Amino acid sequence: MVDTARTENTVTIRPPSGWEWIDFKELFAYRDLFYFLVWRDIKILYAQTIMGFSWAIFNPLIQIVIFSIVFGRVAKLDTGGIPYVLFSTVAIIPWTYMSESMRASSQSLVQGQAVLGKIYFPRVLYPITPILAKLVDFGISLVLLLLIMVWYRVMPTWNVLLLPVLIVMMMAVPAGMGLWLSALAIRFRDVKFAMPFVIRMLIYSAPVLYSATSISPEYRILYALNPIVGVIEGFRSALLGTPIMWDSLLVGVIMSGLLLFSGMLYFKKMERVFVDVI
Repeated sequence: MVDTARTENTVTIRPPSGWEWIDFKELFAYRDLFYFLVWRDIKILYAQTIMGFSWAIFNPLIQIVIFSIVFGRVAKLDTGGIPYVLFSTVAIIPWTYMSESMRASSQSLVQGQAVLGKIYFPRVLYPITPILAKLVDFGISLVLLLLIMVWYRVMPTWNVLLLPVLIVMMMAVPAGMGLWLSALAIRFRDVKFAMPFVIRMLIYSAPVLYSATSISPEYRILYALNPIVGVIEGFRSALLGTPIMWDSLLVGVIMSGLLLFSGMLYFKKMERVFVDVI
């Protein structure tokens, strides 16, 4: 007689051979663990802090104040008639989410290495967890954005219908980068030291402090290969009603999708060596 219960609950663990795709059926089976990891990250994010979740507003607010003084009043960058405080806020809110998610995701496997060699679970849960956990900060910081929009009496246009697509893009960029960097960080600990430099370079290579319209038209497609460009300019169009830069948006959708797709493939390929290298 065959033990049906034992057969149905038997899991065969084997190393991936060559290039394989993420097993989404397996991820669904571990959904409770995924929920626990996300909830753990949310709970310990501001544990034993005085201000608590207020930091989610305070962090981007400091950047907005500094950038508005330096680039709005001193440098007087062209914003197309939009007050620089509003212009920068719409960009800094999604940028803060992407940069913080990317930083946390890139170090997720290194920080969780004590568990990786003891029990089996889909390793991809680690770099994806910060992508969802940081959405709490993003949601809270949106309050600041809404207050500034109300202050300047800005009403969203029909462009706001693009917002769900932009949020998916905003999540796909750090998820793809996090999968690449977390897999690399296991073998090359230089990733930890390179991340602050990478983040600083990205904020200047993306239209966070300035508008993408300041880039010469013949170079905009090349510039849009940075998927963050499509996210930032898309948020400005969706919330401030500026003309939609369809070329940058479409290129951004493609590039963010490729980044996430390639990140999944590379992570899965390198997964077999994680425990050996740690």
